[in-house]
Amino acid sequence: MEAPTFELVASSLRADAQDFGAFLEALATKLAGALPEATTIERGGRFRGRRVERIQVDLGESRYRLEVTKAGRPLGSRSRVVRGIVLKNDELALDQWIEALSGDLTAAAETSERSRVALERLLHE
Repeated sequence: MEAPTFELVASSLRADAQDFGAFLEALATKLAGALPEATTIERGGRFRGRRVERIQVDLGESRYRLEVTKAGRPLGSRSRVVRGIVLKNDELALDQWIEALSGDLTAAAETSERSRVALERLLHE
């Protein structure tokens, strides 16, 4: 079976991006379900229904972080991490973050059966 295309992955991740709070919740659920060993979710708030504040996905030497600022805006970044040391950190707009993460997920799916299965789970969550 063929790996999902980059465009399919990007559109799936982008689908709920209009309401950033709902998007972050949906994305956290999708990524944690598909890539549990690579995904870290941080929640905040005092009461039930604590909202997602930050998502981190580690894919090889790339670390993707997406968080909500105090003003309620998305803040995305991609870091290059080698042996636990961050060598480079780029701030990315939400669309750029989605494109970059989608590209890395698609590339991983093309070289690894396990990654391909995880990516299919992500698309069908």
